[in-house]
Amino acid sequence: MDAPPPPLRKIIHIDMDAFYASVEQRDDPTLRGQPIAVGGGGPRGVVATASYEARAFGVKSAMPGARARRLCPGLIFVPPRFDAYRAVSGQIRAIFARFTDMIQPLSLDEAYLDVTVNKPGIASATQVAAEIRALIRAETGLTASAGVSYNKLIAKLASDQNKPDGICVVRPSEGPAFIAAMPVRRIHGVGPVTAARMHALGIETGADLRARDMAFLQAHFGSAADYYYRAARGQDDRPVREREQRKSVSVEDTFFDDLTDRDRLIAEIDRIATSLWGRIEKAQAWGRTVTLKIKFADFRIITRSRSFAIPVRSPDLLAQAARELLLAQLPLRMGARLLGLGVHNLEAAEEGEQGDQLALGL
Repeated sequence: MDAPPPPLRKIIHIDMDAFYASVEQRDDPTLRGQPIAVGGGGPRGVVATASYEARAFGVKSAMPGARARRLCPGLIFVPPRFDAYRAVSGQIRAIFARFTDMIQPLSLDEAYLDVTVNKPGIASATQVAAEIRALIRAETGLTASAGVSYNKLIAKLASDQNKPDGICVVRPSEGPAFIAAMPVRRIHGVGPVTAARMHALGIETGADLRARDMAFLQAHFGSAADYYYRAARGQDDRPVREREQRKSVSVEDTFFDDLTDRDRLIAEIDRIATSLWGRIEKAQAWGRTVTLKIKFADFRIITRSRSFAIPVRSPDLLAQAARELLLAQLPLRMGARLLGLGVHNLEAAEEGEQGDQLALGL
């Protein structure tokens, strides 16, 4: 006898709009309406967050500052004030706590909330999201977008649908169609390399992904096949985890052609270090150990690490450690098909993470 389906849940994903940049524009009226980037504009600087005025020029989070300047010559760089962002994030989390204790922060500016059972006893998750957004605006002067659905996968996708300052509700009966219309590159868990591989296989949308059976997905995506199979059907049973401690932050990239050239390898590890620093700053997750990962053409994997007495809090130090770890392995025994970089032994890490409609009340 088949097990009964899990009970439907009411999940909200709250995502602050251009959080760091919005705090800066709120606190400095001269920046309002201007294209600004929080971060560094120098050769090794990284954009932590860009205002919507800057995003119109193509400026994005984790983009090198020099490239951002080329895209938007009038871009104003503002040094980050993490104490200010943490203070505002604390205000926002206090608002969440008025409604539920089932809160899973992903970074300073976004979190999942399970409001299936909530403190005010509000039946509609949509109403809960509306009240939370109104309180955030009233108490912080900032805007937030929300996705409301029956699982984390769809709630996170929905929060991005009507940004900025928007809300998107996806009910259980609408979930499969919502995913079907979604470009696979936007589905959580499908990174750029996997998206490119799916594109080569003719998989562009959730509907294309759903059309492939499990055997096909296992042949092409291995252990990730089950996740993609379920995601394509709008299924995700991951719970909202309270106070889940992040253990590491990492970035890796798979290459279409195996890399052997020294200069190309160094350029790639520099790029990966830049991307990793963007994630570190967003998560406020500082680590003492830097780890390099290399997967060779024969799929053999090696890792090499370097630990520091205190957490790495400089993009230059991170990039230097990454280069030194890589250079110590050169020349490689054979081409590298993947490079990865991560930080571990985190200090003060942020908390984070991978039927019947009758009672849902979305």
